[in-house]
Amino acid sequence: MNWRTSSGILVAVSLGLSFQSQADTSFGSSLAEAALDRTEQSIIYDGSYHAMSYPGGDVPAGIGVCSDVVIRSYRALGIDLQKLVHEDMRVNFASYPKIWGLKTTDQNIDHRRVPNLRVFFTRNGQSLVPTQDPADYFPGDLVSWNLNESGSLPHIGIISDQKSADGIPLVVHNIGAGPKLQNMLFDYKITGHYRYQRQ
Repeated sequence: MNWRTSSGILVAVSLGLSFQSQADTSFGSSLAEAALDRTEQSIIYDGSYHAMSYPGGDVPAGIGVCSDVVIRSYRALGIDLQKLVHEDMRVNFASYPKIWGLKTTDQNIDHRRVPNLRVFFTRNGQSLVPTQDPADYFPGDLVSWNLNESGSLPHIGIISDQKSADGIPLVVHNIGAGPKLQNMLFDYKITGHYRYQRQ
C-alpha cells in the first residue's frame, strides 16, 4: 500500500490490494443502505442544468442522473458533496478536468459531473486499482465506468450489500431508467474504484 498526502489529507492508493477497517465497513454498509433507499424513488433521467441553493442544493426531487444517486446517498448520511466538491475545486481548480471549458467553479453543476467526482474521491478518499475480482468490492464502494469506447459517457454507482447468484456485488446506479439495483459491475470498462468517508 502506498500512502500520499493531498491538501493535508491522508490518501491511500492501492497497488491491487483491498482492505477495509471496521469503521470503513460500518460506514460502507450505511452508504449502501442509503443507496438502496434511492431505488424506491421514482426518478426521471434528466441531466439538465439547474440553478440550486448552496449548500445543500439539489435538482428537483423527481429527476436525476447517476451522480445524483451518489450525491443523495451521501446527503442521507449528512455529507454534502455539493459543498465539499465546491470547496476542493475552489482551492485546487487546476487539479480538476477542463472538459467543459470553465474558468472557475460552478456550485450548481460541478458536483454532478462524474469526472469531477472521480478527482474529488481520489484527492480526498481512498483510490484503489480496479480489478476483475468481486472480492475486492465492498458495500459502499464507489465505482466509475466508461459506457462507450471513446470514454465520452462516464458513469458512477455504489456497491450494495447484495450479490448475484454467482457472487458478483450488485450495484445501485442510474443508467437511464432511474435508480436501480443491478448486476452490472463488470459490464463496462471500470475507470475508478473509491472509498470515501468524510473524516
